[in-house]
Amino acid sequence: MAKATKKQALGRGLSALLKDPDNDIKSVEDKNADKVVGNIIELELESIEVNPFQPRTSFNDETIRELATSIKEIGVIQPITVRKLDFNNYQLVSGERRFRASKLVGLKTIPAYIRIANDQESLTMALVENIQRQDLDPIEIALSYQRLIDEISLTQEQLSDRVGKKRSTIANYLRLLKLDPIVQTGMRDGFISMGHGRALINIEDQQQQLDIYESIIGKSLSVRDTEQLVRSINNKDENPSTDSKVSKTNEIPVHVKKGIKEFSDYFGAKIDVKISGKGSGKLIIPFSSEEDFKRIKKLINSED
Repeated sequence: MAKATKKQALGRGLSALLKDPDNDIKSVEDKNADKVVGNIIELELESIEVNPFQPRTSFNDETIRELATSIKEIGVIQPITVRKLDFNNYQLVSGERRFRASKLVGLKTIPAYIRIANDQESLTMALVENIQRQDLDPIEIALSYQRLIDEISLTQEQLSDRVGKKRSTIANYLRLLKLDPIVQTGMRDGFISMGHGRALINIEDQQQQLDIYESIIGKSLSVRDTEQLVRSINNKDENPSTDSKVSKTNEIPVHVKKGIKEFSDYFGAKIDVKISGKGSGKLIIPFSSEEDFKRIKKLINSED
């Protein structure tokens, strides 16, 4: 208990230091910066603004109220993280749920870690922090990945290193952004899963996407059902004269089905297969951009 009291007292003392305009800290090289950066400090809630880089666009009011009840009883257990903007002015990097819940119960201060960061660093920290720790929906994760690529000029390989995810995983999320906006909204609202979305990506016609989306919801189609439906539509589009006898003959063999997942994981894309009959067929590798095409080409050439 003595250690906790001493730590809290230290936080209050550093808070007072931050309110001294003569010792304002503007960079990590400034006097007293080492006393503040990385330590837990009690900050006034009114001196903190929300983060415009926050990838989460919606918050569940019920879970916020539950967290507020917990904070009212035992306080804020995990400090938030902020970056210093100006004198006595801070911006959230992570912990917006704790910030909102603390305001809801009427707290005046909140424990916080202070970082000194520019806008780009703040964007990186906020997005990576949320991708790693928060239960974001697939579209929010995809948008976060895309922002890191667009605004910080990262390649998918560099992004993989930053967030600790496989490049193929990142590519699969990014491909979700090709879906019709209505389908994306359905995924964000939990009407369909990411697996459904990945299957729908293989339907280029947006109206067909929406028709299948409605079937998924109306008929409670599983991901596997959806994949089969998409495959049958694509086969029909490519071979409009194919009759039922030929379709049966062109069913995908078991050994091919097992191998498709390995191909998909390796290339980071949903590999499709077309069976011609008598054991022959072709593999189709989709790509979403010039960069994605070059990435796939590099993977193929690496096997030479």
